[in-house]
Formats: sequence, structure tokens, C-alpha cells
Amino acid sequence: MVSVVHSLQQSSEAEVLSQLCSGLPAEAAARAGSALALAREAYGDKLLGTGESILQHALGMALIVASLDLDTDARIAALLFATSDHVKDCNEHLKVGFGDTVAGLVAGLHRLGSLRPLTRAAAGEGVAEVKTQAEILRKMLLAMVDDIRVVLLRLASRVQTLRFLTNQPGSQRDEMAKESLLIYAPLANRLGIWHVKWELEDLSFRYLEPETYKRIAKMLDEKRSERENFIEAAVARLESELAAVGIRAEIYGRPKHIFSIWNKMRGKDIDFAEVYDVRAVRIIVDEIKDCYTALGIVHHLWQPIHGEFDDYISHPKGNFYRSLHTAVEDPDGRSLEVQIRTREMHEHAELGVAAHWRYKESGSVKASGAYEDKISWLRQLLSWRDEIADSAEWVEQFKRAALDDTIYVLTPQDKVIDLPRGATALDFAYRLHTDLGHRCRGAKIDGHMAPLNTALQNGQRVEIVAVKSGGPSRDWLNPTQGYLATHRARSKVKQWFAAQDEAELLTQGRSLVTRELQREGQTQANLDELAVKLGLKSAEALYLAAARGEIGMRAIDVALRGGAEALPPEPEIQTRKSRAGDSRILVVGVDKLLTQVGTCCKPIPPDAIIGFVTRGKGISIHRVECINFRNMAARNPERVISAQWGGGWGEQADLKSGAVYPVDLLVDAGDRQGLLRDISDVLSREKINVTAVKTQSRAGVAHMSFTVELSGTAALQKALAQLREVPGVISAQRR
Repeated sequence: MVSVVHSLQQSSEAEVLSQLCSGLPAEAAARAGSALALAREAYGDKLLGTGESILQHALGMALIVASLDLDTDARIAALLFATSDHVKDCNEHLKVGFGDTVAGLVAGLHRLGSLRPLTRAAAGEGVAEVKTQAEILRKMLLAMVDDIRVVLLRLASRVQTLRFLTNQPGSQRDEMAKESLLIYAPLANRLGIWHVKWELEDLSFRYLEPETYKRIAKMLDEKRSERENFIEAAVARLESELAAVGIRAEIYGRPKHIFSIWNKMRGKDIDFAEVYDVRAVRIIVDEIKDCYTALGIVHHLWQPIHGEFDDYISHPKGNFYRSLHTAVEDPDGRSLEVQIRTREMHEHAELGVAAHWRYKESGSVKASGAYEDKISWLRQLLSWRDEIADSAEWVEQFKRAALDDTIYVLTPQDKVIDLPRGATALDFAYRLHTDLGHRCRGAKIDGHMAPLNTALQNGQRVEIVAVKSGGPSRDWLNPTQGYLATHRARSKVKQWFAAQDEAELLTQGRSLVTRELQREGQTQANLDELAVKLGLKSAEALYLAAARGEIGMRAIDVALRGGAEALPPEPEIQTRKSRAGDSRILVVGVDKLLTQVGTCCKPIPPDAIIGFVTRGKGISIHRVECINFRNMAARNPERVISAQWGGGWGEQADLKSGAVYPVDLLVDAGDRQGLLRDISDVLSREKINVTAVKTQSRAGVAHMSFTVELSGTAALQKALAQLREVPGVISAQRR
């Protein structure tokens, strides 16, 4: 690498320009020459923060971009990468002189420069935090640009910086190296720019672990010629043996890099001598059967090493990577790693969704499927550049390559937060902390006050203005006002209002129960025991039941007296007479007896039911969990009688006969104009007859009760599911 830097510094600008324009048409070369002239004029003798000449950095960066075979605009943008800071009205100047594309690339590079404090901070954080923030930063680098070539230019710039720092030891170089290993090398890997990735890794490792780097390099150099001769002989021997059995194959040695070798030594806790793939070849064949034939030949030629065979063809990795891996040993004890795959597998491993970077980066962060698909597509674009370089189609495809499903914004402390595109400042507040969202009253975006429903953009810095206490506004749930775009934030607001409504009901119920206790002179009564007598779990449940009208004051009086009073009047019941031979309710031990369905709980088939013998009104039928039934059963257990739905009153039978039963539905929803109409439309669409409606609105929440006629629980569950889909509905349940 040192020779590369020296050659660049010692070469004339004309020589560099000649290399830069190699393969370009005359018109493109002339544009590059004009760009170099502007760069020379703009940069002069100015230096970067690393101490490198800006002009030398631009030339080195441009040569790296040319080695990637990028188009003329990208090479020109590399030369002009810093003009935003050194040319007045830079954007307009570049548009006039070099076109909109070059101006856009330079502007994109300038925007990415704003991430420098973030990548620097991420490199200095704890390990767990680094993994998360580094992944987000990599995605942010991609999401902040409209043209993926901006990222390639940024990577080229970082390679040039590391090359320059070869002879510049110090804390700045170490910081750059850590940042490169954390952010830029994995990014290059994801985009398939392998030689950039390897150079970033090896240079960074060399700076951060110089002794380890030198030790491994020395061990490699000591056996370089022997290793190369061994691989050449192995390739020739394999070609001969495969040709003899009629297998067409491409065989070549795979270069190993020092950082990769060290990573394997560290990951497997082994010594250099145990790294089998220091000597490595890859065999690419036409068909799957040829893979196994080639494997047999490899194992025939050399001794397989125990435990070093992996069949990723029969058992692909979780990322769908497929190949045969084996390690063998020759009679002299020298190891050789061999990978065998078909051309299709090779193409998939290099370019597909099962991209090589998935399993090379330890799997610590898993990207979403959509994100992986886009990365795969970007990597394929890089592969296609040889076929359609400089074409308008290629340029347009790159311009559409922005990852537009997610945005990345910054906290005042420069932490990166990812949100769905379209998220607002209020969504951001709820993402940071639920309580902060509740107390949010304003937001500063890039230092300027902005409405809470402002949609955020990539790279913006957002600061939330909050009060010390308070809660959300009902307006935040109004979709037409656009305050909340994320489901999580909307759920938090709904939960807050639901809790407030429950608190209000608790207050009302406590007041009702306390007043009744005072009237009865029972202010010292144990409310938890009273609740249990009434079939409830706690005093709080008693308050809620009293406020909702589920428990009457008369029932409380009876429970307070311990059953000394006569039974309370039984609830109003709906009489349904049985027909001889076709009884819809079967009462154990009794035939053709008048049965009545209690309207307090309104059972419908196939609810579990039970009967209670009334005075002069036959048997009232209740759901087994009915509170009124429990109270009556506690007083007179001898009058409880078993009951069940008969064959003539099953749900399927009633569907055929058209029989329906009354059911009470309770709906809580954010009060708004047209709410009752929307709910009625749902019930009408499901052909559900409504016999009674009662609504009450408190604190902006509508509490609605519907008595409807249904054929059974299947129809009930379908109706509730439809009601929950109505905009603004918080809950829908059976009473």
C-alpha cells in the first residue's frame, strides 16, 4: 500500500489524468480534464483534517472509483468531492459546468459528511451499543442518498484516507481504522465491492493490531512461494482428474487476507498452523451431481481432515447459501481448503438474497426481508455495470436505488433512530419514550420549531419540547390531522385514554358504593370480601361493575347483610316456550317444562348454561358465569338445576331454522361525527338486527351498548371482529 501512495504522490497530474480517463471516450476525457482544472483551482494547497492535500486525496479517490469501473460522472464527482466547501454557489456552478448528475453526487457526498460525528461516536461506544448503532448507520448511509454511487464515492474516499495514513501513526489513525472496520468495510461487503472491503479491513487491522498483523504477514511471506506452487500443482492435478471423467470445471486459487485469517484464528481459537484455508481453491462446475463427483475426486487425491466437511447443498445455511466445503491434507501434512459449487450456486452466493455478507458478519444484526432484497438488487447493479456502463438506463436504475422504506433521524445526543417513512415528530417522541410522547408539546427540527405533525426526513436532528406533566390530545388520534403515522404511537395514545376512562369509572363506582355503604351504616365493611361474595375478584372490580351498572345497589345490600334478606327480585326474563318433542333446552330430570332465557346474561348456543328454579315462572336459564345467577345460587343452591342446549337448538340447527337470540354488545370508541353511522353500517352489512341502542359520551370517548339478534357464538365473534375494524373503535366485546 505504501508504494501505491508514493506512486500517486510522485506521479504528475497528467499521468493520473491518463489513468483516470483510460477507456473513456474523448468527450468524457475532456470533461474529466476540466474537472481536474477546477479542482486544482479550488483546492490549491489546502489540506484535509488528516493532513493530506485535498487535491491528492481527490486524485487518489478518483483512481479508486475508476478501478471500480464507474462512469464518467462518478469519476468527475470524485475529483470535485470537496468543492462544496471551497467554491461559491457550488451547486449551480457544477450544474452549469458538468451537469445535474455530477452536482447531485457532490451534494450527496457533502450530506454524508454530516454523519462523520455519528460514525466517530459509534466507534467509541460499548460493544452491545456498537452492534445496533453501526447497523443503523450503515443503513442510514444508504438511505440518505438518492444515488448509490454516492456511497461508492464515500468508500473510495475512506480507502484513500487509510492509504495516506500508512505513515501517520497516532490516535486519529486508530479512530479512522475502528470506524472503517465498524461501518465502511461491512458496507463495502454488502455492496459486493470485495477488494475495497478487503483493503479497508487489512489496512485497519494493520493500524490497530500492528504486532499481530506483522506476525501473520511474516508467516504468510515465509511460505508464499511454497503456497503458490502448491496451489498451482493442486489446480493442475484437479483439472486433469476432472477432465478425465468428463467434468467441465473452472478451478482457481482463492486469495486470503490477513484480517480474514486473524478473524478465523480468533473465532475458532486456533493457531495459524490450524487455519486450513490459507491454501484454498474453488471448483465451479455445471451440475449438482458434478459437485459430488468432484468431492469424491478431491477426497481420493488427498486425505480428508476429520470434522472439516460441510454439505451446504443438502443442508443450506439459514441464508440459503449452498456449496460443498472440505479440507484435505497431502502426504507432507499440508492442508488445502476446497469449495465446490455449481455456477448457479456461485452466482446466488455472490449476488442473491443469500448474499455472502450475511454469514460473514456473524449474524449479530438481522435485516428485514425487504431491505435484503434491495441490497441484493444493488449488488446485481454493480455486477451489470460492465454490460451497460455509461448508459442512461444504468444511471436511472442507480437513481432509483435509494432505500426508501425507512428514515433515520438523530437525537440531540447524535443517536440514530430508525422510523417508517412518513413518521412525524410526535412518532419520534413516542419512539424515544412513551411518557415523553404523552408530555410532548412541540419539536425542533434542525434547530427550528416545527408542528408535531411534520413528516421527518432522513438525517434531520429532532429535539422534543415537553411539559413536566400532562397527557396526549384527542386530536392526535384523528387520521385527517396526520399527527401519528406509526401503529405503536397510536396504540400508546389509545391505551392512555382507556386508562383515563377506567380511572373515571373507578371514581364513579367508588362514589356509588361508598354512598350505599353509608346509607346502610356499613362504612367499615371489608370491600374485598364484599366483592368476593358478589362473584368479583377485588374491590376495584366491584367499583367498575357498579359504575357500569353490572351490579345493582340491591345486590350490594343483600351481600352486606350476609343473606339475611329475601332474594332480590330476579332479573327480567324473556320467555321462550318449548315445543313437545322438540325442546330447545334440556333440563336434567324434567321433560316439557317451561324454560326462560335470562336477559341479564342473554345466553346463546353453544354457551355453557345452567338453570335456576324460579317461583312460579318455571326455570330461568343463565350462562354459568352470570353474576346474577351466582348471587341467587349462593342464597339457594338447592334450586340450581343442570341444563344444556338440546339437539333442536344447536347453532347449526338455528342457522337452518333462522332462530336468533338477543345479545348485548359493548363498544368503546373515540367520539367523532359519523361513528354511530359507521357501526350501524357494519351491523347492517352483516344482516344483524339491532333491537336497542344506548350511547353515552365522556371525555371524548363514546360508550355504546347495542342489543342485537344473533344465531350463535360464531356470528357473535364475526360481528365483534368487524366492529373492531371500524376507525376509532378502542374495544368491542360482549356484555
